[in-house]
Amino acid sequence: MKNIELPFIKEMFNSIAPRYDLLNRLLSLRQDVYWRRKMVSEITTPTRGCVLDMACGTGDVILEIYKQKGADVTVIGSDFSPNMLQIANQKICKKSFGSTISLIAGNALEMPFKPSSFDAITIAFGIRNIADKLTALKAFHGGLKKGGMLAVLELTTPPKGLFHSLYLFYFKRILPLIGWLISGDTKAYQYLPDSVLHFPESNIFVGIMQSAGFADIRWRRLTFGIVTLYLGKKA
Repeated sequence: MKNIELPFIKEMFNSIAPRYDLLNRLLSLRQDVYWRRKMVSEITTPTRGCVLDMACGTGDVILEIYKQKGADVTVIGSDFSPNMLQIANQKICKKSFGSTISLIAGNALEMPFKPSSFDAITIAFGIRNIADKLTALKAFHGGLKKGGMLAVLELTTPPKGLFHSLYLFYFKRILPLIGWLISGDTKAYQYLPDSVLHFPESNIFVGIMQSAGFADIRWRRLTFGIVTLYLGKKA
């Protein structure tokens, strides 16, 4: 696939931002809430720790971190879509979470942080949009403190079988139609299946994480393999 740190992708996410949460809940049958909750439950943070949520979108992972880890943890959300960040800011302000949450515009290939700044870094449904995954993972590794944890949650293709066939039919035919009807954006929900089907198989992605310097890597399929959760540590 072509490098997707491109204006097209940024414009696409800006376009679908107003309907992004609704479509996530609808298209996943609310499983996306469970997936994010599971990812956050796997990360460990010390008292007064600091967590970066990269490709934070509309802020759902940020809110889940705050909910599970408490107000003592500082959470920074970063995304390259201004419209996504605007919605995230509205949700955070509505919850009155205070000053321990902040949002910045940025992308994974050019993280504007000092090395060894974070106790954990999360990225949900964002790594597949980055063509140069190794460089992004190296940036995450550099941003973590020693012993810090990376959690990657990503849409994946289920193992071959009956469910795999049903999933592909839904993913290629039904999902783009629903996405278009609700968001009005044809390209976004045609791009989604393509990006997922081109995502590396788990053993290959784990190898990329290892090349980036991560250790103690483990991964787990969720919901029959519709998504996969990858965890790694900075030794």
